[in-house]
Amino acid sequence: MADSKPLFSLDGDPVAAEALLRDVFGIVVDEVIRKGTSASEKVCEWKEPEELKRLLDLELRSQGEAPEQILARCRAVIRYSVKTCHPHFFNQLFSGLDPHSLAGRVITESLNTSQYTYEIAPVFVLMEEEVLKKLRALVGWSSGDGVFCPGGSISNMYAMNLARYQRYPDCKQRGLQGLPPLVLFTSKECHYSIKKGAAFLGLGTDSVWIVKTDERGKMMPEDLERQISVAEAEGAVPFLVSATSGTTVLGAFDPLEAIADVCQRHGLWLHVDAAWGGSVLLSQTHRHLLDGIQRADSVAWNPHKLLAAGLQCSALLLRDTSNLLRRCHGSQASYLFQQDKFYDVALDTGDKVVQCGRRVDCLKLWLMWKAQGGQGLEWRVDRAFALAWYLVEELKKREGFELVIEPEFVNVCFWFVPPSLRGKQENPDYSERLAKVAPVLKERMVKEGSMMIGYQPHGTRCNFFRMVVANPALTRADMDFLLNELERLGQDL
Repeated sequence: MADSKPLFSLDGDPVAAEALLRDVFGIVVDEVIRKGTSASEKVCEWKEPEELKRLLDLELRSQGEAPEQILARCRAVIRYSVKTCHPHFFNQLFSGLDPHSLAGRVITESLNTSQYTYEIAPVFVLMEEEVLKKLRALVGWSSGDGVFCPGGSISNMYAMNLARYQRYPDCKQRGLQGLPPLVLFTSKECHYSIKKGAAFLGLGTDSVWIVKTDERGKMMPEDLERQISVAEAEGAVPFLVSATSGTTVLGAFDPLEAIADVCQRHGLWLHVDAAWGGSVLLSQTHRHLLDGIQRADSVAWNPHKLLAAGLQCSALLLRDTSNLLRRCHGSQASYLFQQDKFYDVALDTGDKVVQCGRRVDCLKLWLMWKAQGGQGLEWRVDRAFALAWYLVEELKKREGFELVIEPEFVNVCFWFVPPSLRGKQENPDYSERLAKVAPVLKERMVKEGSMMIGYQPHGTRCNFFRMVVANPALTRADMDFLLNELERLGQDL
């Protein structure tokens, strides 16, 4: 058995392995980078689940397949996947393809290392700290700590856990039984990960108190103050406020200075979920939207969104300099974090996190920043704002388009009112009929593969489109295409 190997295995055959990888990289360049970013190609080739299962032949068998068949499968995987790098993919808060970031991802995937000790990731341990230092400086901190996390939701959960531990360090050993009834505060526009995090950490979703927002979706500091007083009167212990810089739907920025004042008066940890809006800190023109962020205790920031650094690239930044991350999460595993190593063991960052294995997420951002420079990334942010304003102005010129709210960020929320509903706003069933428009148009655009754009209801507002201007390759022509395509798809409604 030691001298035999499975049919078509490339183990021990470096020439064949290299040939396969060159062919695969060629497919990626052709199908993803070239075609996937072309406006003349489809965003997706939609198939119903049962048909897609048949086309992909997903079953795993005992015998391996020939390299030619594997290459065909690679092409099929790309063919039937959504091209998030496409200029008409507007569906999520991430899109586009930065070549330097992609180069970084290819390198890290090839090296296949884990970011837990200097011993096996010397380059990336030093690089991560340099990148985090740069991000902290943009927040306004000259010192602090941080770590890259697997997404903004996890960054938010880390902040909640750190805030709880800082106030009640015994909870690490004693668990929930050693805690009073804790409550945290966030706006009704917050990301859903706040409630998920409360459930995951054992606080329970009832511990999340929802603060009112104004008509633009911004947290109201006076209601925050009121609710803190109510919670204290009821015997609960407030410990954290989670503000949002760039809400998911409306793109609102909470008033951080006023919220920080409330937190300071009550001794509460201030976390800012800037997963979406944090990259605005790079812009001298627009960074005022985050005034006061330097007063936060922690910040979540996802460069994989507006900066197009590529999934995943999510940083948790801390103002703390007391090694809180390591104290809260450390377990001192003797087989990994030996204290008698031949180098400075402070460089072993793995005990700062809940994970053991942790992928390298800093290189893609570092390499992109090296190539673009801070000025290039600032231009990228400013251009997204400019294109969003262009879209708003063009939208206002066209019959059948109605803004939900004047945007202050690159989320443009609007209704497309089809010909049959124009001028019928006073009809009692108007909202009910309008709510059905976006789902129909979404189905049509996806099945044609022409574009993807998200929609949702919001409070008392019926379904509307949320256009996200994030792809750095977008042009005014793409904004015009969006409006033209909605008119074409909805002309018979």
